Amino acid sequence: MRKKVALLGVFLALALICSYIESLIPFYFGVPGMKLGLTNIVVVLLLYFYGTKEALAVSFMRILLAGFMFGNAFSILYSLAGGLLSLFVMALLKKTGWFHMIAVSICGGITHNLGQILVAMVVVKNYYIFGYFPFLFVGGWITGLLIGLLAQEIYTRTKHFIR
Repeated sequence: MRKKVALLGVFLALALICSYIESLIPFYFGVPGMKLGLTNIVVVLLLYFYGTKEALAVSFMRILLAGFMFGNAFSILYSLAGGLLSLFVMALLKKTGWFHMIAVSICGGITHNLGQILVAMVVVKNYYIFGYFPFLFVGGWITGLLIGLLAQEIYTRTKHFIR
């Protein structure tokens, strides 16, 4: 149990480092607000190493801590919407056993953007903002693929050491 708690702490620290790095990178995909989603590597790994409960706990703590350290109330709101929706979808897909880790990550990237655009529609009280979603869909698919490939490689190389 102590080892698991210590490793979850390490995963939380890694997720915060990824959040910090991402906040420093002036990354522009041609779509405002789009990010790489580096912290999703940690979430996907937690989902496969430990399960939904642990992934949810670390993800929730990371969103709050990163929001207070590197963001604001709106960043917490958008991150919670995207993070919780994507984790819910990824957990469901993983549980079926029909999807590869990379496909799970792609769906997570897409649904993260969906959660954020839905919150944006409510916050700005403008439903036309949903017209932005096709661009976010493509971006979520691409970043989800890249994150899934990285997570799969890390998982393959470390699954014998972590549990």
